[in-house]
Amino acid sequence: MNSMPQWLSQQEYAAWREFIRMEEKLVGRLSRLMQAESSLSGADYAVLVELTDAPEGRLRFMDLVKAVEWEKSRMSHQVRRMTKRGLVAREECVDDGRGAFVVITPTGREAIAEAAPRHVEAVRRLFVEALTPEELDSVAHVSRRILEHLEKVPD
Repeated sequence: MNSMPQWLSQQEYAAWREFIRMEEKLVGRLSRLMQAESSLSGADYAVLVELTDAPEGRLRFMDLVKAVEWEKSRMSHQVRRMTKRGLVAREECVDDGRGAFVVITPTGREAIAEAAPRHVEAVRRLFVEALTPEELDSVAHVSRRILEHLEKVPD
């Protein structure tokens, strides 16, 4: 038995649509700038950031999938492309024959080190400069609340 959804109020719809429009426009612009100004796509950058933040520059494949919230097939294609370019390598997991690690290579570290200053400059220009310090605190607060909520809500 299908129940009718509880439709969004005008306020809820407006907030959702503006958030989505902002997110798509911001991510799209950042991706285009990264592609134009470095050898990395936005997807490359997202993967390399997760790997540089990980101990020893390595993550299990499925942990990387969860970290960037992509489907397994998208991550497989992305890792394959990045492996061909020497940015990452796949290593079999000795403990678990089913699992694999994705590891950043020296070429990957060099590429993200070169791209990071441009990325930070773009984030500052496109995002930070649009907001007051108080608004930045509010965005951070709201973002944390939503992230905490997402951890509790099943897919």
